[in-house]
Amino acid sequence: MKKTPEELLQIQYPPPKTDWMDPTIDFEARRGTWSYPGAAKNLEYLGFPNPREWSPADEDWKLPDNWKEIIHEGFLDLLGRFRSIKIFMDCCVRCGACADKCHFFIGSGDPKNMPVLRAELLRSFYRKDFTTVGKILGKIAGGRELTIDVIKEWYYYFYQCTECRRCSVFCPYGIDTAEITAMARELLNLLGININWAAEPAANCQRTGNHMGIPPHTFKDNVEFLCEELEEITGVHIDPPINKKGADVLFIVPSADYFADPGIYTFMGYLLLLEHIGLNYTLSTYASEGGNFGLFLSHDTMKRLNYKMYAEAKRLGVKWILGGECGHMWRVVHQYMDTMNGPADFLEIPRSPITGTVFENAVSTKMVHICEFTADLIHHGKLKLDPTRNDGWKVTFHDSCNPARGLGLLEEPRYILKNVINKFFEMPENTIREQTFCCGGGAGLGNDENMEMRMRGGLPRANAVKYVHEKHDVNILSCICAIDRAVLPALVEYWVPGVEVSGIHEMVGNALVMDGEKERTTNLRDEPLSGKEE
Repeated sequence: MKKTPEELLQIQYPPPKTDWMDPTIDFEARRGTWSYPGAAKNLEYLGFPNPREWSPADEDWKLPDNWKEIIHEGFLDLLGRFRSIKIFMDCCVRCGACADKCHFFIGSGDPKNMPVLRAELLRSFYRKDFTTVGKILGKIAGGRELTIDVIKEWYYYFYQCTECRRCSVFCPYGIDTAEITAMARELLNLLGININWAAEPAANCQRTGNHMGIPPHTFKDNVEFLCEELEEITGVHIDPPINKKGADVLFIVPSADYFADPGIYTFMGYLLLLEHIGLNYTLSTYASEGGNFGLFLSHDTMKRLNYKMYAEAKRLGVKWILGGECGHMWRVVHQYMDTMNGPADFLEIPRSPITGTVFENAVSTKMVHICEFTADLIHHGKLKLDPTRNDGWKVTFHDSCNPARGLGLLEEPRYILKNVINKFFEMPENTIREQTFCCGGGAGLGNDENMEMRMRGGLPRANAVKYVHEKHDVNILSCICAIDRAVLPALVEYWVPGVEVSGIHEMVGNALVMDGEKERTTNLRDEPLSGKEE
């Protein structure tokens, strides 16, 4: 980041002098606020149209000659397949209830980052080409001609939306701007216009089963390495089953949890928990990713990448699926999986073999969130916990957008935290639960070239963290999303130095009292426990 926090805070909110219908974007002048396009090799691997090397800063985007026809036919197809998109195009009254709810508008001051106006960028094309009044009156009715500059504007602003859905909470008509963003991205994808931070993970996932492109033997090596670290810290030897047929449960996690800091500590917490309760489970080297970057590209890609979870569950002959801490994984599972890849009638309704609890909410998908599972274990007194092992941490909780607004998982993470730590502090009420602010780097935007916009978009979340940091000396921000664990460290380092980031099950792993463990002197990060500094 070239700009200091003080410089980035010089945000201006007055209306611009130019008309909102002017689509001109100077990409060269706005470097740091847009993402690099999908590389040709990744588009080719995914079978996407028009793979080529190009840059948004180029005048010529190398579009097909019939690009207008492609967009027109693509939009007709979306209107026919998704009743919601037509409703969202027609029912907005531009009341402005969503205007100041978007973290990107708050952090940038750019009015086209107001959800209402971002949606209008697509809606104006719809009015002009798909409504009678727009065909007759054109601009007077809010319709715009589809030009190359409009396409460039779509790319800039629809890839400046993390699809967090905060705006939809405040919309009196229930318009879901994330759905509009998803549709606009799907249209852009028809022209080979997408971002590499979404296309490359999707290509990797199709090739190896995970976003990182990790092959089966490396997955196994990474898991074994983390088990060695656990044995050194706890004295407990764990040998997690991989590709085991006939296990009760298939456990699927986001790949960042066994590959990247700080997610690896969350994965270590998973391993301790499952060993502690003696669950008959298996990991899979083929379904080695719960996340789904297809959500940020197209419905077909999302469906394709998600299928591996049910395919592996069937191949391994498990009873049901347990899923780790991931954001978009759970939005896809909860909102799309049953109709995209189901019905999963070859699986059983999930029942905890430890407590006997039947997870009725998972009747259709046959898939349970790890926080639901762990909260149930704690509720039934099945875990030996020593919360004092987390006394070095003063914790606050970030409601990750997709589990909070897309799944309704609000109380279980808090219940877990309050049982495994002694020092928990909530951020301000209008920044948590359903009203939670986004990390600023989801939906494929968590890349380095987009760093300025990430810091701007993450400002409202960071401001709430700063409040509890200054008031309660909070020093760790816990969350249940792998993307959050990847992008929040840079955000808090920039805006709130002195705060770190963790997953919920890292805190669980620290607190678990394992059978046969040695005296614990460090946490899972190999840092001294409070009172054990010597």
